[in-house]
Amino acid sequence: MNTSERLGYGKEEKLLIVNADDFGLSRSVNDGVLDLLVEGAVSSATVMMNCPWSSDAAAKAASLPDADIGVHWTLTSEWPAYRWGPLVRSRPAESLCGKDGWFPLTSEEVERRADPEEVRFELIAQTEAALRSGLALTHADNHLGSLYGLATGRDLLHVAFEVCARYGLPFRLPRKLIPVGGRQIPQEMLERAKIRARQAEDYGIVLPDYVTGPEYRLLPGETYDDVKAEGIALLRGLLPGVTEWIAHPARLTDELKSFHQHPEKRGMERSFWTDPDVKSVLRQEQIRLIGWKELQRLQSSLSA
Repeated sequence: MNTSERLGYGKEEKLLIVNADDFGLSRSVNDGVLDLLVEGAVSSATVMMNCPWSSDAAAKAASLPDADIGVHWTLTSEWPAYRWGPLVRSRPAESLCGKDGWFPLTSEEVERRADPEEVRFELIAQTEAALRSGLALTHADNHLGSLYGLATGRDLLHVAFEVCARYGLPFRLPRKLIPVGGRQIPQEMLERAKIRARQAEDYGIVLPDYVTGPEYRLLPGETYDDVKAEGIALLRGLLPGVTEWIAHPARLTDELKSFHQHPEKRGMERSFWTDPDVKSVLRQEQIRLIGWKELQRLQSSLSA
């Protein structure tokens, strides 16, 4: 039974959650995400509570009482010109930081160095900070995939599952991996992903069937038309069930250009979800946008 059936939809229905990641990263991102939330062009967003603009994101979310907002668990700080670090204050966090005191630049460093207990308390600190800001959290996901073990094979997902279960949050982990952009998925990764999905469900955590999204970087010579064509191909290729689409929209501003390595791509992603052609494809393919709230309600009913 796929997740759409568990939610009460038909087995063959294509349900799509479009999540705007990195809410709270900067003003440019916050304004771009808010634009799409107001229009209903994206389903949800997740907040980076470690970043200085997280309070602005929370305030903007408060202006939309029905907004579907989650926590974007963050253990990396990948832009050299703009850094952030742990929120936990009552316990050690040395394994989460580089020599400069900030989170490391790469997920590989997190996988190699992070102590699971320090990760646990940091995820709790970020979740509690979101709740104190007034957010009614509906789900959790992970910035830059630092919990997934994609770089070294050492994942920290068991920690994420425990925190999700504690706070009643569905989590970004596909029940089934699908290749994106012509990439091949190693068999070892496929097997490990199946095991982790079963473990998450053993904790009572509701998962999407699939996770997809465009290439994060803007490739040399790539134009908006190229990005649009890639996105439309992904939409036309959606499988029956619940798919989460990882989006990174923002307004293209001098602020974003001052630190981000691919600011134009974020501007293109914002344009993509307001493009009439994209809306037409959603209708043609009979793709229904839903939110994480539906998955959270299901998770709550299973634990009752």
